[in-house]
Amino acid sequence: MPHLQTDRLELITFTAAMMQAATTRREELEQATGYPVAIGYPSETYKEILPYKIQRYRDFPEENEWEGLIVHKQDQRIIGDMGFRRSTDNPKEIELGYSIVPSYEGKGYATEMAKAIIEWGLGLEGIERIIASCDPNNAASARVLEKAGFSSLGEREGKVYWST
Repeated sequence: MPHLQTDRLELITFTAAMMQAATTRREELEQATGYPVAIGYPSETYKEILPYKIQRYRDFPEENEWEGLIVHKQDQRIIGDMGFRRSTDNPKEIELGYSIVPSYEGKGYATEMAKAIIEWGLGLEGIERIIASCDPNNAASARVLEKAGFSSLGEREGKVYWST
């Protein structure tokens, strides 16, 4: 991903080497990125997913360009991540995923990030639509997706699905 900037955030590529560092200790990720890392990043659940992502980028190197870290400009600190993965249903759509550490939630950072990355993602060759999903009880994520221009497609299989 190109280095994207918003008013309060920098969105930088989350490389496979950085992901490898994130599977160990926060200090390793700080050394790999050059940024301090907010407490709570990455979550233990995300750490479990990182080996899969690293392998996927070996198999599909072009997708590494779709994964990024969210850096809070004023604090110069990594506060989360975001990225896309190719939809399993339609090669012309990509799915957005993101996380923000709890201490930075509720301040509009996720919406700010989503608007920037959606604009960039819709400019990718061959991409016509961006989709997302969230838990039906996750009102905060639903609000982020609404503010970022998504429309709800309804609920199925325990998730609410969204589309640009």
